[in-house]
Amino acid sequence: MKGINRRDLFVGAGSVCGAFLARRARAVASASVRIPPAPVARVDIVKDTYFGETLSDPYRWMENDKDREWLPFLKGQNEHTRAVLDTIPGRERLLKRIEQLSGDAATTRLARRAGAKLFFEQRPAGAENFKLFVKERGVTRVLIDPTLLGTATSHLSLDWWEPSPDGAHVVYGLSKDGSEDSVLHVLTVADGRDLPERIANTEAASPAWLDDGTGFFYNQLTGAVDTPERYLDSQARFHRLGADPASDPILMKRGLDPRVEYERIQLPEVQTFSGSEYALLVLTDVRTEFRVFIAPVADAAANKARWVAVAGFEDEITDVAIDSGVLWLLANKDHPRGRILKTSVAAPSVATATEVVPEGAVVIQRFERARDGLYLDMMDGGISRLRLLRRDGQVSEIALPFDGTLRALHGSPDEEGALFSFTGWLAPGDIWSAAADGKVAATGLTPPPPIDVRPYETKRFFATARDGTQIPYTLIYRKGLRRDGRTPAWISAYGSYGIPAYTPTFAGRILALIDAGFIVGYANVRGGGEYGREWHKGGQLMNKPNTWRDLIDVCEELCAKKYTSRSRLAIGGRSAGGITVGRAMTERPELFAAVIDGVGWSNPLRYVAEPNGYGEEPEWGRISEEAGYRALKLIDSYQHVQDGTAYPAVLLTTGVTDPRVGPFHVAKMTARLQAASSSGKPVLLRVDFDAGHGIGSTRAQQDREAADTYAFLLWQTGVRAYQPA
Repeated sequence: MKGINRRDLFVGAGSVCGAFLARRARAVASASVRIPPAPVARVDIVKDTYFGETLSDPYRWMENDKDREWLPFLKGQNEHTRAVLDTIPGRERLLKRIEQLSGDAATTRLARRAGAKLFFEQRPAGAENFKLFVKERGVTRVLIDPTLLGTATSHLSLDWWEPSPDGAHVVYGLSKDGSEDSVLHVLTVADGRDLPERIANTEAASPAWLDDGTGFFYNQLTGAVDTPERYLDSQARFHRLGADPASDPILMKRGLDPRVEYERIQLPEVQTFSGSEYALLVLTDVRTEFRVFIAPVADAAANKARWVAVAGFEDEITDVAIDSGVLWLLANKDHPRGRILKTSVAAPSVATATEVVPEGAVVIQRFERARDGLYLDMMDGGISRLRLLRRDGQVSEIALPFDGTLRALHGSPDEEGALFSFTGWLAPGDIWSAAADGKVAATGLTPPPPIDVRPYETKRFFATARDGTQIPYTLIYRKGLRRDGRTPAWISAYGSYGIPAYTPTFAGRILALIDAGFIVGYANVRGGGEYGREWHKGGQLMNKPNTWRDLIDVCEELCAKKYTSRSRLAIGGRSAGGITVGRAMTERPELFAAVIDGVGWSNPLRYVAEPNGYGEEPEWGRISEEAGYRALKLIDSYQHVQDGTAYPAVLLTTGVTDPRVGPFHVAKMTARLQAASSSGKPVLLRVDFDAGHGIGSTRAQQDREAADTYAFLLWQTGVRAYQPA
């Protein structure tokens, strides 16, 4: 995923901000609260010419985090934002309610069976971080608790983990302060102690164990941290337990094997499959599809594999597995909702593969093999479905208990059934099990929270987009809602990478905002994967305007149906969702009262200046090509900000250690909006100095950001109890 921020032009930076500060200062004078002014960004215009067009960038200097004004600008903006948000009545009360909701709810992300053990990652009720647990013979114990490993000034996060097939060891990654810059560790499950080896630069490690548990394949980054080369030219290696990591052989890197040529942005990953003598080499990037090669596992571990090509990007393969001499493929070429093929591992061929499950109305997202067959993770417009491809070739539906989201599907060829995470908007998540007889059951690994959801309801609708496409969206609100246009509403959207985003997930802390009087909604706009690859391509490259216009059309429908009105309407998006809300705001600024841009990608034309940039080219376009430039300019919110426009109130957030969306995106967008807006409404930049993209943030960090966001929304949509004196 991804995001960025802003750009365009000059003067007037102090006038709007100054007028707003004067009003705020008068409003809080009686409380003797001093609000420090937001620093006015230095204007230092850089001009770029792309294919005959010249663009101006007044805040290019923010891309250099060593610039002497960079940190003072961030700190000054954050101090101003902190002071403004702290004067909103009710914020502290809101925070306490959020802390109660998030603290009461345990969250279990995924579970894995290995040997006779069950491993699961959970943030227990009241805990700050996710921990790794193991359950064996009815006894559960903690294996990894990052909270105990951090310091008073720096926290650690568990990024990823994988148990060995016999359950004797776990390889896992830890990183500091939400940076996702993992350091690989290996622990012995019996005593919970780490082995001596440490391997740095393993953010995208994707470890794959040998069947005997004596070693594993992994990927290692080679580019310097915080540079545009960070994710380029990574390499696949093999580690034997007890060996010096410095001697781990490099199995694949660009230029190493003349038979396997690929681009710098592709990541080589070796995958193993329990019980199989073959391994797969997968070359992947931001695309959902990947290239596939095959070779014997033993040869790969000995660094003498002769990798044989199986599939290219053009075959649009999005999932693979080896089982009992069969190579299973999820193929999307000419079948945008996916179909299941099989071919022999001895002579694999996509062209001659047998179709086992044809394309249907519901998207096949991925599959997991088990002793009783392949479990198929399906997607129906934002609602998960589950099916089983039995060993006899028949496909059966496994009925899920409610409309929800299925994640982290896991099976084992040695056992029947599968495990998966499952949750709904008003149904707390748990790890569930599915069996061949079609029955599913909650495992009870996640204690149900003492949160009464009876006062709330959800409804799913379809808005008609301007081209006639039906756009699904969901609203959550308290029962007894009056449709008189007076209820504030916050609608979030994403729409990128073919990822089905904003699918049913337990509301949790968002109930605090609903209790304060809000409708909270989620729009499944084009660019995601809710209806397969056609839905993705319908909001990609030069089709990207569909993404933000779908959001606009959903919002227009809400106003027409009197769920809300323009003066009460807010939108939000995170990461690549920054494109969606940024362009919706710049195209229709009068439609919204407030915008929340969380770690948002807003200045895509400058992807060349950040670590996660070049790898994004297949999704957004390549700046060195005219078609790519046109597509990137189209989605660049920073370039579309116009001076003298009455923009809505905007709260932008960033984390200084963010490896996915460079903080300069949000900072540049903030400066640009502060200089350009004529509405007098606040443009605030919230900075977390010990967090990144939010993935590794602690519960307390997430709670505080939620409190600031909700208070800002309540203030700017006119909720009386949240208006400063």
